Amino acid sequence: MLKEFKEFAFKGNVLDLAIGVIIAGAFGVIVKSLVGDVIMPIIGAIFGGLDFSNMFAPLASAVTANTLEAAREQGAVLAYGSFITAVVNFLIIAFILFMVVRAANSMKKQEEEKEEAPAEPPADIALLTEIRDLLKR
Repeated sequence: MLKEFKEFAFKGNVLDLAIGVIIAGAFGVIVKSLVGDVIMPIIGAIFGGLDFSNMFAPLASAVTANTLEAAREQGAVLAYGSFITAVVNFLIIAFILFMVVRAANSMKKQEEEKEEAPAEPPADIALLTEIRDLLKR
């Protein structure tokens, strides 16, 4: 059983998946920073200085705070600003993954076209082939 587990765990696909998960985690941190530190401030500036991170709607009458953290301490809140940020994160990740898959498919298609196209013989082989064809006539 241990031998079978080793074979399974060290197959290329399992290792590739593990590496992919680790890279995706690091990529998620980068995208979170891109959205939170670069894109959302720009969107906020376009819409008149709005700060999406502090946008919320109180669900309890006891909530009177002006910031999301303080409001959460007072009671239930609907943090729709965090949702907007999550949607923007998703759209950015989806677009980047689309571009990566598109590039990979393009490269794969080019490789397939190269394999399908007959290779030109070297000049000396082509010359010998012509001589052979002339001698046959």
